[in-house]
Amino acid sequence: MEFCAATGNAGKLKEIRRILERQGHTVKSQKELGITLEPEETGTTFAENAEIKAKAICRAAQMPTIADDSGLSVDVLDGAPGVYSARYCGRHGDDEANNDKLLQALQGVPKAERGAKFISAVCVYFPDQSSYLFEGECPGFVSTERTGNNGFGYDPIFVPAQVGLAEGGKRPNTEERSYAELEDAEKDAISHRGEAMRKMEQGLPSLLEK
Repeated sequence: MEFCAATGNAGKLKEIRRILERQGHTVKSQKELGITLEPEETGTTFAENAEIKAKAICRAAQMPTIADDSGLSVDVLDGAPGVYSARYCGRHGDDEANNDKLLQALQGVPKAERGAKFISAVCVYFPDQSSYLFEGECPGFVSTERTGNNGFGYDPIFVPAQVGLAEGGKRPNTEERSYAELEDAEKDAISHRGEAMRKMEQGLPSLLEK
């Protein structure tokens, strides 16, 4: 099936495309389809924002659309930055400033209290106005410094509890590598977005029958 990916984030698009193409689907970005619409994310949850984006872009593209809203929830910060992850610093999409602010907020907080999780809500919206939601999480903790270059957003400072194995499965992240230090396959197997996409893949056949 061909999907429109409702995102202008290059890193997120690359990850969505990689995961969906591995599942046998094809992906067109909204930019490739000439859609410049940027829906205002007024929801208070990841699920609400994912549906807002998917619905608006689906109407413009007139094809099945997938939108992801995701972010980092830090325990000691009562879930912040949460749905404001992309604009935590006050500007949308400034990864470096967002990371700086989070590291500053956690300055002096011991490792045992730096628990966090990435959360992803994936909404699949169809032209007939039917929609379906799939969610995933990845637990871990926030490091005290950036490591790695294979990622975006908070990836350089988030250390997942597990990493994926090349032959399938998972293992504990004993080396404490950040998301940005993992190979694509290692990350996709345990990531919040990967989990949500796998749930979507499992549920998609029955949805298409409808």
